[in-house]
Amino acid sequence: MSSPPNAGLGSLLAPLAFLGEALLAIAHGLPRRWRFRKADFARVLADSSARALPIVLVVNLLVGAILAFVGAVQLVKFGAGIFVADLVAIAVAREMGAVITAVVMCGRTGAAFASELATMHANEEIDALQVLGLPAMDHLVVPRVLALLVMMPLLYAYGCAAGFLGGFLVGWGMLQLAPQAYLDRSLMVLQGTHLALGFSKAVVFGLLVALAGCFHGLNAPRHAAGVGMAATRAVVTGIVGVIALDAVFAVCANALGV
Repeated sequence: MSSPPNAGLGSLLAPLAFLGEALLAIAHGLPRRWRFRKADFARVLADSSARALPIVLVVNLLVGAILAFVGAVQLVKFGAGIFVADLVAIAVAREMGAVITAVVMCGRTGAAFASELATMHANEEIDALQVLGLPAMDHLVVPRVLALLVMMPLLYAYGCAAGFLGGFLVGWGMLQLAPQAYLDRSLMVLQGTHLALGFSKAVVFGLLVALAGCFHGLNAPRHAAGVGMAATRAVVTGIVGVIALDAVFAVCANALGV
């Protein structure tokens, strides 16, 4: 049996409709109060923040060290080893801090959102909430979106600090750069526009990761394999979306001269 002519269009518009519903639910709760339980929000907030710190630290530390090592291999040939500080500071603040942290959160938190909501969907718990007059958007999606909107900029700042530390360790240990000279050079080239761009990316990436996990979790098939499918789709959608949005940010920043 062939699919209806508008079936493909409907599947493409479903994520946009979900985004619109989520934003409306968040805006609707601003003048008064959101309808989710504070205990649920606190649990999601802890899962998206303190418990994610170790992996964010390790990954960003290694990325900063790799950037410094690759830059040092080339720059030392021209006697410009001190410019490793420039490379690490700008690359981490503008690009790698936000992107790497978002990718880590896709694999960790986005997949957790998708699998949890898919399990609730398979067990008909979400249907029970609807029967009781408790919309899934208000009680399940909004707290998760708010949690990542709040925590992603903080995790970005934490990841930047870890990336700077990784570059500093390589510059100090491999190039024998004076710690004070490395720090002075980093602060000299690091501008507010770099950090503002990184924070903007972190907010948008947090929204994307949360929405991808919730969307695929709520639309997962009602069986055990559907939980794994939802988690896989959430991770793939999140990572591809992060890279695509980062490219859009790069084009816009270049056009604006940022």
